[in-house]
Amino acid sequence: MKIPQALCTVPEDFVTDFYMISSYQQEEELYYMAQKKNLVTLGSTGITVEKNSFGALPIQRISKEAAIGLLRKAYAAGVNFYDTARYYTDSEEKVGAAFWGMRDKIYIATKTGATTAEGFWKELHTSLEKLKTDYIDIYQFHNPAFCPKPGDGTGLYEAMLEAKDKGMIRHIGITNHRLNVAHEAIESGLYETLQFPFCYLATDKDLELVQDCKKAGMGFIAMKALSGGLINNSAAAYAYLAQFDNVLPIWGVQRESELDEFLSYIDNPPALTPELQAVIDHDREELQGEFCRGCGYCMPCPAGIEINNCARMSLMIRRAPSAAQLTDEMQAKMRKIEECLHCGRCKSKCPYGLDTPALLEKNYKDYCEILAGKAY
Repeated sequence: MKIPQALCTVPEDFVTDFYMISSYQQEEELYYMAQKKNLVTLGSTGITVEKNSFGALPIQRISKEAAIGLLRKAYAAGVNFYDTARYYTDSEEKVGAAFWGMRDKIYIATKTGATTAEGFWKELHTSLEKLKTDYIDIYQFHNPAFCPKPGDGTGLYEAMLEAKDKGMIRHIGITNHRLNVAHEAIESGLYETLQFPFCYLATDKDLELVQDCKKAGMGFIAMKALSGGLINNSAAAYAYLAQFDNVLPIWGVQRESELDEFLSYIDNPPALTPELQAVIDHDREELQGEFCRGCGYCMPCPAGIEINNCARMSLMIRRAPSAAQLTDEMQAKMRKIEECLHCGRCKSKCPYGLDTPALLEKNYKDYCEILAGKAY
């Protein structure tokens, strides 16, 4: 078999494998993968994808046309893993519209927040319909308060197994924000992937979780890789996560400029230089302690407070373009804090154990002082 001219520069191990492949299509795919330096395999699933993956939560905030444009542009640049969820309003529908007719070219992960077997099947069928597909690559329990297992009385894990046996899903995953649930999922041996917040603000306990997944042969999908918008240097974020060969970061994208930034890292991945390490060290010092990650699991608020934004306003003003945080609309949202019922619901639901009402008061006091002229 004649080796294509382009393959002359491919590493020797790829050329060896090349001789074992007969079809022209496989030959092309082999060459394509050989050129990719930023691949990650999700544990025992065997799913190997570009290190840049697309988090489809933010596209629920933009038009269908704009979302389809972003998704297809990402695919054209080499992104082949897309993460969405039933709870992300119309995100699944937009992903389905973007990739209809090319299902075998991408991997799709989505999630169910169902708490009963009946709810599980309803959500799964809805997801399949919206995504315009007859199977989901990774189907994940969406941040459950416990680790679903066979025989726990909910029927959730049994439903997952049945869906897998029927070919409706290919791999079983779980997402969470709680270390105890994440560790239980790893130790159970029941899950093939774990999706968990992970970025350069990670603690030693978070790092331990990544290593435990690797030892267990579980894929690790990193959500909140920019800490919900508090990290504003994507190159530093990418370079840090690139150190972990078993971690797949999902970047939440809703603007073309954001997408272009991450796509540029496919061919020119940032290295962890002393300059970027200095950025990381500075952010770690500034963001130590208790701060809101903006996950939204405290919502909805019975008083109508937009907790996931208001409880981290002090950081957003100082770390993001401040003008967007000082508009009349945002001021009205912050004033809602005055109507707090102090019911404690947000505090009880926070997966990070934050004293959310106190955090809201602290941020509102700072916000009012900034409006009054305090330098920031």
